Amino acid sequence: MGWLFIASLIVALAVAYRPLGDHMYRVYSSAKDTAVERFVYRLLGVRADAEQRWAGYARSLLAFSVISILFVYGMQRLQDKLWLSLGFPPVTDHVAWNTAISFVTNTNWQAYSGESTMGHLVQMAALAVQNFVSAAVGMAVAIALVRGFARRGADTVGNFWVDLVRGSLRILLPIAVVGALVLVAGGLVQNFTGPHEITTLAGGTQNLTGGPVASQEVIKELGTNGGGFYNTNSAHPFENATAWTNWFEIFLILLIPICLTRTFGRMVGQLRQGYAILAVMATIAVVSVVLTNVFELQGDATVPQAVGAAMEGKDVRFGVANSATFAAATTLTSTGAVNSFHDSYTPFGGMMTLFNMMLGEVAPGGVGAGLYGMLILAVITVFVAGLMVGRTPEYLGKKIGAREIKLASMYFLVTPILVLVGTAVAMGNQAGLAAMLNSGPHGFSEILYAFTSASNNNGSAFGGVTVNTPWYDVALGLCMVLGRFLPIIFVLALAGSLAKQTPVPESAGTLPTHRPQFVGMVVGVTIVLVALTFLPALALGPLAEGLSS
Repeated sequence: MGWLFIASLIVALAVAYRPLGDHMYRVYSSAKDTAVERFVYRLLGVRADAEQRWAGYARSLLAFSVISILFVYGMQRLQDKLWLSLGFPPVTDHVAWNTAISFVTNTNWQAYSGESTMGHLVQMAALAVQNFVSAAVGMAVAIALVRGFARRGADTVGNFWVDLVRGSLRILLPIAVVGALVLVAGGLVQNFTGPHEITTLAGGTQNLTGGPVASQEVIKELGTNGGGFYNTNSAHPFENATAWTNWFEIFLILLIPICLTRTFGRMVGQLRQGYAILAVMATIAVVSVVLTNVFELQGDATVPQAVGAAMEGKDVRFGVANSATFAAATTLTSTGAVNSFHDSYTPFGGMMTLFNMMLGEVAPGGVGAGLYGMLILAVITVFVAGLMVGRTPEYLGKKIGAREIKLASMYFLVTPILVLVGTAVAMGNQAGLAAMLNSGPHGFSEILYAFTSASNNNGSAFGGVTVNTPWYDVALGLCMVLGRFLPIIFVLALAGSLAKQTPVPESAGTLPTHRPQFVGMVVGVTIVLVALTFLPALALGPLAEGLSS
């Protein structure tokens, strides 16, 4: 049943691939604006027909993000004075900082329990809104980079405000509306029940917080993060009721990142280039899903061997296989939602969730972020191939010179530096060590996971480490903000550099970038780069734990 679960997901994504990919192409290529969009542009004071150079695009993006951080932070600090606060006090300063950074950077890491910390207005007007617009920001950056490849001798890469509004209103919002209705039909809660409402169940009473769960669930699964209303996230029956809602949430996690490869192919005028990028993503994803399932199903650890299954931390509604598939999907993307606790996985199963994020979440990755991350890896691959044959590397007719490879290299180096330096600092000071609930390799893995998740804007947690402290809230917040915006600046600079070029004609020495050979090369470069960077850290954590058990 676990393999049928995976196969049905592949079929459903294949069916949606062409229509959604083509729809997103039309959204970002259309010269027409809807009446609602024109109204939004007037409010923003934006000329929809005025395009921006990469630096202006970046400034608009950063300005929007800074204002968003201040708005989300302020709403949390003033929560007790707002409508629908449910009587909750203001959020503490360090948690408010961490949360504001987290949701604006598309990470949605939670150092708190949503049901007992945030009122409905903060959940909806601050956090849920960022679920939309932070995802739309990632899509906008990806489209800007694709325009860089597609345009010839151009100074501009698009208009950030137009891309942001169109992505939110024409793509994310319609899918969220339909998806929320599906989840409500599946048993998820969609109401304004307060935290002190008492519901009688099976002759007893329980405190149940309702809240706008279904809408928040579907928009978080659209590739944003697992910022759950309940502390147990998608393991809670109000957020993930049955096996088929579990399937539907994984489908939503993978939907947009995969279909964006079709959009990429349409925009550069070569569908086969989109298929090649999709093939790279699919190869890595399938191997990861299979290995995660194998490591969990075989239960290669003392307790699982004793009881016959690795069920600790997993819900009986989903079982081992479907939980492992969810874990792989959520860490291969930047979603971070969990329906089981990764801290309870077998050592090698937990290692796979770590490794997925260390890949840079490119298979298929986050909404937008997965596509531009994979295109960066494609640029690095053609550069390496060019060195091997002694030719100037080209990708989609654009030369990859010194400026382009420097930008691509800096993009790749940001998150490993943040992960490894952050982990080292945490392991070297008392504030970092005091939060560990486990010792030895597993305790190290918990810290490594936290900084890997924050720096890659994933948002899931290994568990077993108390991160709701001033030190971790500040440290992880810095990793989230630097891990989000530094790579984006490098991507936009690369887009501007590529857009200015005039494509060079193909020759006998041009590397075909649509064939299986290139697909294999990109997969190889991705794995080798990550292995060389993170193998020592993995050897100290999950590998040491797995080999010792």
